Amino acid sequence: MTWAWFGSAPHRVVAGEPGWRARVPGAEAALVLGAGLYDGRPSAMLAGRLDIAAELYRTGKVRAVLLSGDNSRREYDEPSAMAGYLAARGVPPDVMVLDYAGFDTWDSCVRARQVFGARRVTVVTQAFHLPRAVTLCRAAGLETFGVGDDSTRRLAATTYVYATRELAATAKGLADALLLHSEPVFPGPRESSLTTILARSR
Repeated sequence: MTWAWFGSAPHRVVAGEPGWRARVPGAEAALVLGAGLYDGRPSAMLAGRLDIAAELYRTGKVRAVLLSGDNSRREYDEPSAMAGYLAARGVPPDVMVLDYAGFDTWDSCVRARQVFGARRVTVVTQAFHLPRAVTLCRAAGLETFGVGDDSTRRLAATTYVYATRELAATAKGLADALLLHSEPVFPGPRESSLTTILARSR
């Protein structure tokens, strides 16, 4: 946990902190990590992440949005639900890229680099998850800054439950990234959707 916390400190900010927008550098894409669905719609925690991504796009901090989540079952499709949520809030569908095999943080980071060709991203997640997410994405070869949603303001009990899991999750992330150099569950093939969006937005 200390490894992730201190290593990521210069590369992350929590949305809502004074001057947080000015600290966020420009990036190719916001990488939004999945956080569950409720009745087919983004959970409250995931909605918080998506609201931040929408603001990053509207303010010109990112040129595309990479939505990485779980679609391991036909009836459970995180990326499509995320895309629908953003579209309803004015983010154009043609700047969104859907990663249907972002089964965990490490997979999402590796696939962003290896499958979608991302180089510089702003990863968006909850504040308690941000040190691990930033550290793993940087370990995967991405130039990464992170913006966290302080969900304790709206979802204190849920946030506490998830935050208590971070110690074990960080240990797994360390093993995946630095010891095992694990490949994602689905490592490919290469997709051109993100690079097409970026070329069009120059």
